[in-house]
Amino acid sequence: MPPLPVRAEGFPAESDWAAAVDAVRGLDPDARVLLICHVNPDGDALGSMLGFGLGLRRLGLRRVQATFPGPPEVPEPFRELPGLELLVPATEAYQDPELVLCFDAASESRLGELVDRLATGGTAVVLDHHASNTGFGDVRLVQAGAAATSVVAEELLRRLDVPLDAGIAECLYVALATDTGSFRFDATTPEVHRLAARLLDTGIRPGEISRRIFDTRPLGAVRLYGDVLGRARLEPAAAGGHGFVWTYATLDDLARHEQRPYVLEPLIDSVRCAAEADVSCVLKQIAEDGWAVSLRSKGAVDVSQVAVTLDGGGHRFAAGFTGWGTAPEVVARIRDALDAAVVHREDQG
Repeated sequence: MPPLPVRAEGFPAESDWAAAVDAVRGLDPDARVLLICHVNPDGDALGSMLGFGLGLRRLGLRRVQATFPGPPEVPEPFRELPGLELLVPATEAYQDPELVLCFDAASESRLGELVDRLATGGTAVVLDHHASNTGFGDVRLVQAGAAATSVVAEELLRRLDVPLDAGIAECLYVALATDTGSFRFDATTPEVHRLAARLLDTGIRPGEISRRIFDTRPLGAVRLYGDVLGRARLEPAAAGGHGFVWTYATLDDLARHEQRPYVLEPLIDSVRCAAEADVSCVLKQIAEDGWAVSLRSKGAVDVSQVAVTLDGGGHRFAAGFTGWGTAPEVVARIRDALDAAVVHREDQG
């Protein structure tokens, strides 16, 4: 048996692992299996889901589908991932699969129009690493504190005796690298590097993968970033005096530069560099009065508390939610929630 993968607080009980293994092992080779990740999938959601799907194929399961809610558009940086042939539009996903596996979704709402599969399908197994996970599904493999959902996916593959190959490893490596910010965030433990080493042992090329995922953007996206970063606002007194920096990107911005919404996902990493602010935020317009909101913290404020207050979720250092209203209205709610989170921490301290 390979070395044990990453361990962290909140590790699932042995009975949960056994139930998940039994749910997979008990399937007929022609059983319908549906893998679902969250809306607007990122590298961890897609990589964990596709890597696990390839693992199921290695077990001999022939009817494996992978999907996510919303338009069936894979962001450009992930369009060379192995396992993309497993993807189907949400409208074509199995209605009554024998097994449903959910990846990187902290709540049922993140499954969008696919949430009904939790009721119409058979056993639902949830693989996640968000501390704010609401506890949905029949079998819950939620490792709060793990660096990425791919950590949980790799552990379940190991328990199923699925050997890593280059395709599975590339998917899991992309998931791990994206959710650790290229191994820069605090969740990057020695165990995370050991997992990365096991994945690299399959022969995948980290330099090529990193260039594709992190260092390749259309020129239009670069110009779009300039516009959006140029309107960033710093509020030094916000977040209990820890500082708050925010900006927003509109649908008009995307249209003017002829870009797709996914190009905005890495923008938060540029905003969070502001030395004067602990908390950073990017609002990305998704409708006339709707915004996908990304929050980051350097440690003084738990942004997952803010996101949960506003019907979202995430981690202490990274979280998000969907906000409604004008950009200033959404920012005002964030500002109030930040102050409440700081007061809550001070009361507990």
